[in-house]
Amino acid sequence: MDHTCGAAAERLAEGLGYSCHGTEPVVDLRDPFGLENGTMPVLELLVIGGAVFALVHAWRRWRRDGDPANIALWFASVVYLAVIEPPLYFPEWFGLEQHVGFIFSHNVFTVQFMFDRLPLYIVAFYPALSQLAYELVRVLGVFARRGPLAGAVAVAFACQVFYEIFDHLGPQLKWWAWNTGNETINQPTLASVPMNSMLLFASVSFGAMTYLVVRLTGGTDGPRTLTGPRIGWRAAVAGAATPLAMIIASAPSGAFRGEDLLGVQRAVLGAELAVVWAAGLWLLADAWRAARAEPSPVASPGFARIYPALYLGVHVVLWLVALPAYFAAADGVTEQGTPIGSLWYVVPCAAAAAALIAAAVRASGARRTAEPVRS
Repeated sequence: MDHTCGAAAERLAEGLGYSCHGTEPVVDLRDPFGLENGTMPVLELLVIGGAVFALVHAWRRWRRDGDPANIALWFASVVYLAVIEPPLYFPEWFGLEQHVGFIFSHNVFTVQFMFDRLPLYIVAFYPALSQLAYELVRVLGVFARRGPLAGAVAVAFACQVFYEIFDHLGPQLKWWAWNTGNETINQPTLASVPMNSMLLFASVSFGAMTYLVVRLTGGTDGPRTLTGPRIGWRAAVAGAATPLAMIIASAPSGAFRGEDLLGVQRAVLGAELAVVWAAGLWLLADAWRAARAEPSPVASPGFARIYPALYLGVHVVLWLVALPAYFAAADGVTEQGTPIGSLWYVVPCAAAAAALIAAAVRASGARRTAEPVRS
């Protein structure tokens, strides 16, 4: 047993179809057509392409429009990943084995880093999703009308609905596997997905990071002219500080740790998720009303019109591919031995994601209609 492949990591890796022994410490490459299943290269293309698209868009927002928030958020997302992910993969290296334990293991994709623990698409996922959610909320005018705090809450909601469509599908398709033996962190669950992950990783992290970035790059006073180094340190601070917000948000449910208190934890986490949904739906409804009354205060760029719809559409197709095995599952496990997510939660998430996209299109359409025709 080597220092990168403990008993729990070995068990999860074997279940996913690979070995965590003898892995490359820096980077490893595989044939995209030889992965565990055909959904994996599709996911990689969607997410990595989205991150590149988001970077190009963020650069244009900074250099052409003078707004550094997008580019700062993109890099803050990468800093956040660099801070939060290594302790999750190797808790024993950071003295966290007794506190958090081994939580999950990714499957191996085309490009892998850190002893095969970190797929390239995960590196790309954070900036792609943060930019997706931020741009939808920005185009809806929430930041302009309601300020950075309300805007960050709306981003937390947008990330919740887009993230959980992905989160509840991954374990069934062997994109990753949760360590069910880790009851401290991975319980309680909604189907196969830990509720702590649903709240902290899918909403709190993105909302907090967005708030910090917006405040550090100008807030509601409009964009500042910031140089690259000034954007860099602001992005680093925002990304590195984001886990602190997650620790604070985990305190209410963390106060009720223990097998005999799982019901209380479930109720607390459910209530916190309900707050995210209630606030997000209210802000979405407010954006719909505002779009009817007046054009959006900001223009809708190509990224906001294209990538959110593409992300949702591809995930809908992937869900359709997974549904036969999903409905044939017994006791939450497919015939292939993989756990299923919660379709009843994914359906409202998909509906809310579609509503966000439609609202953004409507708002930008109202703006174009209201703009005078230039000769």
